[in-house]
Amino acid sequence: MAAGNVPSRQTLLESTDPVLLRKAGKQLRKLPADPDLRQVTVAVLATSTVGPYRDLLTSALVGAGMWPAIDPGEYGTFEITLASGRFTTGADPDLVSLLMDESFFLPADWSPTDVPALAAHVEGRLHELGELVAAALAGTAATVVLHTVPLPAQVRDGLVSLRDRAAVAQLWTRLNAGLLDLAREHPQVVTADLVGLLADAPFAARDERLHRYADLPYTDGALLLLAGEVRRAAQARAGLSRKVLALDLDNTLWGGVLGEAGAEGIELGGLYPGNAYKQLQLSVRRLREQGVILVLASKNDAALVDEVLAGHPEMVLGADAFAVRAVNWKAKAENLRAAAESLGLSTESMVFLDDSPFERGHVTAELPGTVVLDASGDPAHLVRTLLRTGWFDVLDLTKTDLQRPQLYRARALRSDFSTGFGSSQDYLTALGLRLTPAPVTGYTVARAAQLAARTNQFNLTGERFDQATTTAMSTSADHLVATFEVSDRFGDEGVVGAAWVHRDGDRWRVLNLVLSCRVLGRGIDLAIAGWLARQARAAGATRLEASYVASKKNGVAAGFWTTAGFAAGAEPGSFVLDLTTEPGDLPGWITLRERSDA
Repeated sequence: MAAGNVPSRQTLLESTDPVLLRKAGKQLRKLPADPDLRQVTVAVLATSTVGPYRDLLTSALVGAGMWPAIDPGEYGTFEITLASGRFTTGADPDLVSLLMDESFFLPADWSPTDVPALAAHVEGRLHELGELVAAALAGTAATVVLHTVPLPAQVRDGLVSLRDRAAVAQLWTRLNAGLLDLAREHPQVVTADLVGLLADAPFAARDERLHRYADLPYTDGALLLLAGEVRRAAQARAGLSRKVLALDLDNTLWGGVLGEAGAEGIELGGLYPGNAYKQLQLSVRRLREQGVILVLASKNDAALVDEVLAGHPEMVLGADAFAVRAVNWKAKAENLRAAAESLGLSTESMVFLDDSPFERGHVTAELPGTVVLDASGDPAHLVRTLLRTGWFDVLDLTKTDLQRPQLYRARALRSDFSTGFGSSQDYLTALGLRLTPAPVTGYTVARAAQLAARTNQFNLTGERFDQATTTAMSTSADHLVATFEVSDRFGDEGVVGAAWVHRDGDRWRVLNLVLSCRVLGRGIDLAIAGWLARQARAAGATRLEASYVASKKNGVAAGFWTTAGFAAGAEPGSFVLDLTTEPGDLPGWITLRERSDA
């Protein structure tokens, strides 16, 4: 299997067979790194042996479009490695996966007649783990992924008093609540609810024989669940989450074929199967509330669809829920490509849900970067099909995420408004564009890191500064990290850009500048460069340096620095702006505003 093959990767991602994925991971680790996949480094620390976890994690990460270098720590070094914060012998990893079992928390021997003593020990070990994690985070920018821990049956069933059994169960619930709370205390921590996942799993958490024989903490199935959660964290951290959900209608958002059954004959709401389709719509609406952009892609009669969207009493998603509606008889791949273009996004930002194998196959062939999900079969499984792979996961929801559906509807209004102007400058002037720069704050640092991770087109150096690094730079006297908000007559676009700058006396250097593709073509990038130049000159700098590092996706930004007035530097890809004279004017159609709280 070629790691870069999209259908093969999707098979890995959707498979729930731990034996298959274990074998696949073992073979994948023998292959050279795939340059077309996002490179990710993962350190694994375990309170037991790692076993097949490395192979399962490899399959999970490759399935999501990442090429992993996984470094399992030495057996028996869990605590000392956490305390030192040195997870690998090389560079700082992107993620650290903590594989834990009950052995870390339980004493080697305990008395069932002294539950308070047991509780004191477990709570003490939870406190020690919290201190170890805090110590480790002080020396790394990695995202640390840990998990809740199942209570072993031999502990639970070893208590003959039902009251004591309930007390220990309550103790273990507090332990797992404390593990989950670590994610609230530390932005770099993600806690996966393994206990909750196992409740839905068709396999046991542990094989007692393998546990005793090889100190394997969990079954392959349980380890696969955990690998999936680490994959979701890695995917979100790397900016590989999707922004758009494109949906079919017939036998996807409702049961039946509208053209045959009519508006009153489709299955939606009420008893099964109509209730399954309504639950899907409710889940889709919740995704939209969290920033997912919805696109309608259906081969149907537009007038009939409008009738259902507006008038069906069980319809959860009205016409205004969709940023783009492509209801016609064109090929769906063509409609998805056009929808992505109108939104200013790539088809690689899309997830497509459809019941037709023909449509799914055509979209996969024409748009290989689009995630295609199968809506055929029993509609009771539709919600699970949509949500289980976590394609829309982000580490933190930002204000811009929550506003995204409205922002992209406003984009469509701008497109309509642009007709009727004699020139693009007339249009831009009429838009009333406003740019608001500000140093990054605790409220905007997550958005800045998200832009670094997810922006590909206007990403000038490819440096993807994460939240921990961005936070550290924002408090350093040697750095400036700034965010940029944009608004116009149609509303607020939110934080659409960020810059990371190193300040070294009279020499400032732009480490990276990223800008959302949805505001390209308006001169915002030039206004940002002008603002940076003025900030540097006001601070006494005499030169502003910058770089452009070409990638497969950032060709749109290739000539940016020269357009902004910079001269080519001595090194290839380097640029310099002389600040001994006043920088040029900002684009005349953009008003610069300073935040009152900056």
